[in-house]
Amino acid sequence: MILQQLSDEPPLVQACFHKNLDEVRTLLQQKTEVNFQDAEKRSPLHAAAFCGDPEITELLLQNGARVNTKDNRWLTPLHRACCSKNDDVVECLLRHQADVNARDKNWQTPLHVAAANNAVKCAEYLIPMLTNVNVSDRAGRTSLHHAAFNGHIKMLQLLLEKGATINAFDKKDRRAIHWAAFMGHVDMVQMLVEHNAEINCRDKLMYTPLHTSCANGQENVVKLLLELGVEVDAVNVYGNTPLHVASLNGKDLAVRELILYNANINSVNHRGMTPLHYAAASTHGGMCLELLIKAGSDPKVQCQDGRTPLHMTALHGRFTRAQTLIEYGCEIDACDKYGNTPLHIAARYGHELMINTLLENGANSYMPGCNGMVPIHVAALNGYVDCVKKLFNHMADFDINMPDDCGRTCLHAAAVSGNVDCVELLLSYGANEMTLDNEGRTALHYAAAHVHQQCVMALINAGVDINLQDKQGCTALHFASAADVDAKVVELLLKYEAKPGLRDRNGYNAVHYAALKGHKLALEMITWTIWHLKTDSYHFDPTQPTRIENIHFILQILDSAATDLLRTGAPYSPLHLAAYNGHEQALNVLLGYIINLDICDMNGRTMLDLACFRGHTECVNILLQNRAGIAVHDSVIGRTPLHSAAYNGHTECLRVLLHAAEDSCIVDCTDDNERTPLMLAVANGHVDAVLNLITSGAIVNNKDIHGRTALHRGAANGHEECVDALLHNGAEITAKDIKGRTPLHFAAMCGHVGILGTLLQIGIMGDQEDNKGFTPLHWACYNGHDSCIELLLEHKMTQSKTLFTPLHCAVINGNESCVEILIEKLGDDIVKATDSKGRTPLHAAAFGNHYECMQILLNHGADCNCSDRMGRTPITLAAANGHSTVVELLLENGADLSLVDDDKNTPLHHACINHHAHVAMQLLKKINDSTTVNIANSELKIPLHIAARNGLVAIVRELLLKGSSVMALDESGYTPALACAPNSQVADCLSIILNHMMPFHNNSTYRINRSSLVLPRTAGSADSLGEMLNDGRDQSYQSSDSEFY
Repeated sequence: MILQQLSDEPPLVQACFHKNLDEVRTLLQQKTEVNFQDAEKRSPLHAAAFCGDPEITELLLQNGARVNTKDNRWLTPLHRACCSKNDDVVECLLRHQADVNARDKNWQTPLHVAAANNAVKCAEYLIPMLTNVNVSDRAGRTSLHHAAFNGHIKMLQLLLEKGATINAFDKKDRRAIHWAAFMGHVDMVQMLVEHNAEINCRDKLMYTPLHTSCANGQENVVKLLLELGVEVDAVNVYGNTPLHVASLNGKDLAVRELILYNANINSVNHRGMTPLHYAAASTHGGMCLELLIKAGSDPKVQCQDGRTPLHMTALHGRFTRAQTLIEYGCEIDACDKYGNTPLHIAARYGHELMINTLLENGANSYMPGCNGMVPIHVAALNGYVDCVKKLFNHMADFDINMPDDCGRTCLHAAAVSGNVDCVELLLSYGANEMTLDNEGRTALHYAAAHVHQQCVMALINAGVDINLQDKQGCTALHFASAADVDAKVVELLLKYEAKPGLRDRNGYNAVHYAALKGHKLALEMITWTIWHLKTDSYHFDPTQPTRIENIHFILQILDSAATDLLRTGAPYSPLHLAAYNGHEQALNVLLGYIINLDICDMNGRTMLDLACFRGHTECVNILLQNRAGIAVHDSVIGRTPLHSAAYNGHTECLRVLLHAAEDSCIVDCTDDNERTPLMLAVANGHVDAVLNLITSGAIVNNKDIHGRTALHRGAANGHEECVDALLHNGAEITAKDIKGRTPLHFAAMCGHVGILGTLLQIGIMGDQEDNKGFTPLHWACYNGHDSCIELLLEHKMTQSKTLFTPLHCAVINGNESCVEILIEKLGDDIVKATDSKGRTPLHAAAFGNHYECMQILLNHGADCNCSDRMGRTPITLAAANGHSTVVELLLENGADLSLVDDDKNTPLHHACINHHAHVAMQLLKKINDSTTVNIANSELKIPLHIAARNGLVAIVRELLLKGSSVMALDESGYTPALACAPNSQVADCLSIILNHMMPFHNNSTYRINRSSLVLPRTAGSADSLGEMLNDGRDQSYQSSDSEFY
């Protein structure tokens, strides 16, 4: 809002504010602009309406003032008049067709403004011209809400008389009674209730009017609602009752009323807290706590976190309330779920008076809490010196070096806090600076890790071993190097002879840690120290005049120092760590101490490679300025820095590399798979990098070891912009990889219809079949890309030499939408097409158990009894694979169950052979004659032989009911009963025994001749059945000429 002085306004506005009618008339006669608007777009009519002069308002309107003009807040003169309760002006404006439905930026109408300002007479003028008095503003509030909030009884009466909805709710589901109760308007609440307002209504957070009145401490409204029988223990979405809300806000008068009406003083919310918990924690909850505790609230109740009300007082330092709770029986050493007592909590937050109260009442100061820390540990950890003193003085026999569960003493904790007074105090109490925790760390490690310089100094002065290594091999200098940006602690440690060359278990020294975090100052100090240690060992005097041999000697020293510093033991050098993380300043420091910039990490990668991979252009520039090698291949995939930059699309790094390269041919350098940077950039869709490489002379048609170009990758991954860039620069669209696939194949295979369309528009030259004879259409059908199929069919891309058609491809993967498209575009005849093994698409559907595809094929004339070259019909394949739904569909369409394949097996044979009892039963239900169940295969076995052999009890029973012969003999002379034997020897033994058990007659089922007692090893054995079934013919629907299976 812009604040303006009235003196700065035009004379007409000033005259309106002064209510000078004559002056206004004179100015209008002088042709003063009647619709002038100031900086906030307020007109003279706004001023007149606000000031409430009907005569000036009338005069302005008669002279052309716009009655519905809006200011910056979209307020009209009618809004202003209602705000000022100027009913005469309102009447005047309405006579001149002022818009009673005009809304300001908060969507408030003049009636909202009138209701909020108790402009009853204005409302009486407005309401007759309104069709709805329940219009809501942006917050969903009606005029009734505004009247209730502001306590305007007469306005409420008027609105209710004119049909306002008593229970209308705003966007938070709050009703007028919520607002009246919150503001404490007792008469308003009474009137709303008399007009049938719901007293237990709830907003979106389940707050009732009683909740809202308790929240604001409106005890008179609380009393009224309770007298009206409101639900006293209603809970909101958090499980809080009105008593919880009143206690939280410290409204003791409301608490008193609720207790008088028998509110549940021990009710718990969803966090398990009672009102007493909130009263204990609340800023103004002291009196509430007294009321609750005297009313019998349980002080021992623990919430879900295990905290009692006493914990809550300790959390906020309410020591007088703590005393009250203790007096009423609260357990002083109760533990929360982390094992912390109230004394731990008080120590955590440094509430000294609370600690006093607890100790005076017998709190156990030796009680271990979280991680085994006693309260003095907690106080030291948070640096509260006075609390530490008080606790220590209270613990007469306490060992100051007592560790927690992690082996850390109070001194470790104080070192973390950074309070040097606390550290010195503990040292004066006899704390041992050399005590190690479970990780082998002293307090110095912690002080250095948290960069507490004064604590480090105090510990050094106490005699701590500055170079002590923990279990991971880290010294204090390691930790400081990783954390100290300003290098103050690093400088202090080096000054007191910390050894920068010490390595951790992974081979990293302090330089590595500083480089990892990019701490330039720390690096400068550490590397300078190492350099001087090295030069001192050679007794080199840098003050002597520099000669050529001295320069050479310096370089040797530097390289030797760098080798010792950067290579030994560690997988990565500090330079690699700095480059990878983009710390150019740290990298600059390190480069001053090394000659060979092509040092490799454990994967054979240089720092330039890592910087390019992460896109740190500044680091790349620095390395190139120092003549780092560009054409260095790593030992994993043989990538170069160019590959790394291209892979992640770091265009600026690519530009810098190519500009610095001495050989322009480096743009086409290859890795171990003969991939160029261009291929990687295209594969990942980095179009800017692609354009950069092409502009720099990259050959777009280079091939990798698989024969694939960059265009293949763009088409496969769907990067249209990259494909366009390649095509505009001469990429060959007919290039084939080692499997004979072109970019068109890949686009169709992966469903990238945009790229497919682009390639097709260019025009396809040459053969479009791959080495298996498959066209792009085959691949699109196989992977179910409908849009690609339609596009290929539009371009007549249907020619293929292979007999395995696109329809076969679509069916074998169950792509029914593709099947429909192919049949619609190519006609019904394609459903009868056969592949090189005589299999139709219906065979494929049966094999793959694709019910919907089979239904489509049958509806378009597919023959369900057609046989492939092995004599197998679709139902034979379905039965062999146990596809019951497909079998059912084929049976419904007239599949012939008596047809046999080349081995004379019927579908029933196959179902029994493969143990598919459910399918066999399905088939038997459709067989009504004994002929079909007695068909013998090439081994003379009927289905009963096979079912018995495989233990299909239900099928054997059903076959016998259907008339299957128990006397049928297979080629080994076995009946179905003997087929049950596990092998031929058992079968022969069983036959002999049965022959001697049964009376001999010519028609004996069990009779065998002597010659049958001596059988060839290959004849009459159960194994021969397996051999016959596995005679080299495909028992699965596998295609020798198709990679689709």
